[in-house]
Amino acid sequence: MTGTRVTTRTARTTARTTTLSLAGAVVGLAALIGAMTGLSAWSTAGASTGQQANPPAGASKGQQAAPAAPLPTVDPALAAEARAADPDAPLVAFYGDSYTLGTGASDPALRWSTTICADRGWTEFNPSVNGLGFVNNRASTPPDYLDSDEIPQIIARDPDIVFVTMGLNDNFSMPERADAIQNAIATDFTTLVAALPDARIIVVEPFWYTDDRPPSVQTVIDWVDREAAAIGADRVPDASQWLRGHPEWMAADGLHPDDQGYAEMARRMDAALRELGL
Repeated sequence: MTGTRVTTRTARTTARTTTLSLAGAVVGLAALIGAMTGLSAWSTAGASTGQQANPPAGASKGQQAAPAAPLPTVDPALAAEARAADPDAPLVAFYGDSYTLGTGASDPALRWSTTICADRGWTEFNPSVNGLGFVNNRASTPPDYLDSDEIPQIIARDPDIVFVTMGLNDNFSMPERADAIQNAIATDFTTLVAALPDARIIVVEPFWYTDDRPPSVQTVIDWVDREAAAIGADRVPDASQWLRGHPEWMAADGLHPDDQGYAEMARRMDAALRELGL
């Protein structure tokens, strides 16, 4: 599929008109729902629990709404720099954790994101971070994004496609930070669609790495799926199952895929993208 081009920006804008009319309001509402709690380090504490938390009730009656945080914006210089290698190729950004960064692979060229980009003639922008979650190992509290956060980094480069592959690490903050995780998912998604109205957004079911699946895994998947549907994003289901039953596909650390594991992830992602016409 080398040289495959994405759907035109005009067509994608038309398809998302209804969603975008609500995006700004939803981002503002996310700011009102409440401040997120503090940072959580990478930890396996809490992975064995996964109680579903009720969505936050919102502001109390009569509470004055806080002003909405400004949206991150496109930086023309960074956008041009990201496309410099091939200005005609689609620019594809990846919002992810170690499973998208390629931790465990013998070379970054063997990670699944780089494989699918090379096969399609896409230019890859991949600022993924080890241990990152919607709240875990994150310096920002959406919608108050620091420039170093992946969301403003991606928006600044004005990509044609955005992959969201987040959620695995948030299991390690469940159920204590359930409300914060839900708020961050909703705010991240509405921010992306509001700031990048012409981009195609592809939300991948959060990856998982062991055959043992605490209840929180499905809970976080459900939250991600719900918010992806709310913004009209394309979705890649079942990604949490791609490595299941194959411990031989894991690196020596037992936490990340090895080259064989990433090759399988690339194969499965390729099939999913073909179903989406990409």
